Amino acid sequence: MGVKYQLAQTMDDDLVGQKQEAFERLSEAWHEAIGDGIEPDIMAHVALFTALSDLVETYGEPAVAEFAERLASRIHGGEFTIPAVVN
Repeated sequence: MGVKYQLAQTMDDDLVGQKQEAFERLSEAWHEAIGDGIEPDIMAHVALFTALSDLVETYGEPAVAEFAERLASRIHGGEFTIPAVVN
């Protein structure tokens, strides 16, 4: 199905660069909001809601639901765990 492919994009150099830029911008806004007193778990819930809403608008509910079903195994697999930095 074409929608599945779009949600699981291949990582060419341009896409990698865009994702890095987006991560840096979101991280900056995230840290600024936390510095202003917004709790990290509130930021996380709002970020997830915003991201899922945007994906539903772009790809539709069935494709996003299928994408979300795969998140548990990706989380358990450590895909979203950022390694601790030891100084």
